[in-house]
Amino acid sequence: MYEMKPDYYTGIEFIDQEHTKLFAIANEAYELLMNQFIPDKYDYIVRVIENLKDYTKYHFQHEEEYMESKGYKRILSQKVAHNDFIDKLTSFDTDNIDENQKASLLELLDFLNNWLVEHIYKKDKLIAE
Repeated sequence: MYEMKPDYYTGIEFIDQEHTKLFAIANEAYELLMNQFIPDKYDYIVRVIENLKDYTKYHFQHEEEYMESKGYKRILSQKVAHNDFIDKLTSFDTDNIDENQKASLLELLDFLNNWLVEHIYKKDKLIAE
């Protein structure tokens, strides 16, 4: 379901590679939702969220350093969006995830879909311009 399509490429190689990894992690969440052979998905969901937090912290730092080096004028709004992303991932309640696994996965996937499309397609592409 999630794949890095040509429309999402910024033309900045390391950013595009890191975005490809984000799409892969999002796809892991989708595959988990679709997997009918794992009755209790709690540990897997928590692991996907932790992977996303860890990887996005790495990616956001990398991306922000690049923007600073280029004197990118919209860096503050990017930093705010990046912090909001981490805050959203941190706000997932593990008790709720345990009790409502499918709903939690759907919420995560909806959030990721909006982020990947809205942020990467509409904001990160501006970095290269």
